[in-house]
Amino acid sequence: MSEYIFKLPDLGEGTVESEIAEWMIKVGDVVQEEDPVCSMLTDKAAVELSAPVNGKVVALAGELGDVVPVGAPLITFAIEGDGHAKDARSEGSTEPHAEAATAPAVSKVVDQPKTADTALNDKVMTSPSIRRRAREAGVDLTRVHGSGPRGRILKTDFEAFVTNGGQASAGPSAVRPEFAARSGADEIKVVGLRRKIAQRMESANREIPHFAYVEEVDLTALEDLRKHLNQRKGADEKRLTLLPFLAMALARVVADYPQCNAHYDAERGVLIQHHPVHLGIATQTEDGLKVPVVRNAEGRSLEDMAAEIRRVTQAARDNTAKRDELMGSTITITSLGKLGGIVSTPIINQPEVGIIGVNKAVERPMIVDGEVEVRTMMNLSSSFDHRFVDGFDAASMIQSLREMLEQPATIFI
Repeated sequence: MSEYIFKLPDLGEGTVESEIAEWMIKVGDVVQEEDPVCSMLTDKAAVELSAPVNGKVVALAGELGDVVPVGAPLITFAIEGDGHAKDARSEGSTEPHAEAATAPAVSKVVDQPKTADTALNDKVMTSPSIRRRAREAGVDLTRVHGSGPRGRILKTDFEAFVTNGGQASAGPSAVRPEFAARSGADEIKVVGLRRKIAQRMESANREIPHFAYVEEVDLTALEDLRKHLNQRKGADEKRLTLLPFLAMALARVVADYPQCNAHYDAERGVLIQHHPVHLGIATQTEDGLKVPVVRNAEGRSLEDMAAEIRRVTQAARDNTAKRDELMGSTITITSLGKLGGIVSTPIINQPEVGIIGVNKAVERPMIVDGEVEVRTMMNLSSSFDHRFVDGFDAASMIQSLREMLEQPATIFI
């Protein structure tokens, strides 16, 4: 018996350290090579690591939220052998995997084939490896009680569910009376992506003098066009939302306002005005807000834009997005969809200098040529870095965007 020290590998370009987001093992567990062991959080994404050897877990590097430098011991295994185990850094078996190669077999607890109902699993908070094991075993994750933060399903929760033959693990058995008095409080350690979000928001709000500008947009003609195009689609084709139209219009307009499609490099004191438009799409996920990127938005057709937005946002939600798909945006669109409200004050996604917030579209009575008409109206709430974007330029860009959305044919001319 000898020890094998698994050191934290380089998880991506420029990564020097990573935060422990989830342990899928504990001291004393016996694991097989390629079993998922932990999830590590970089600046952009969670990366799931697999066991490089067969062995027993002797020691772990720390607790959730602890930061481990690249090359530092992460897990110590006791393994069978003569003590000549190779260093974890030298073999390909220690490379990070977005998904573990093959999870141990799990007895099925649901006999019927998967149905559309299992799509609800995607809304459950858990790791990619548990999702995969649930698919392989036919387990409906909505029936599994999660004991982690915000109800996240941990490895122990899943295995307890399977061990119990598909019976929900012990959770709250009784519902409290609706008006019963409550006491106590929950302490939730701020770790992982939520901590990264907090740090970035704090930094952006502290360092950037935000200039907010809100403009009302008449979307009636654009909505007519969108509905017409959707009516021509087949039953199995994806319907167009407002977002790809807005993305195309923004990519066109921002070419005339290069100071808004820019990064500020604070260390060098340089404003970098980008020629391509790499559009960030702020996306709410079970782990928090992520910003996947639609590259070269200026060169995409409407259907291409819609398909790419769907692809990158879904990849962000299910944790399959690659590192380079979550970085490099030059300007960002953020939307709360039906919860968009009337006005919002979006915080700029550093090192960018502008962000466009999409509010809710509603029908309202408006005066048009002296007559009252029902029109589809929406507000655009934008924020700009006032150090580099003057108020006049910010207002002019949003006005140009409004004009293009109100005359949608001009998006394609």
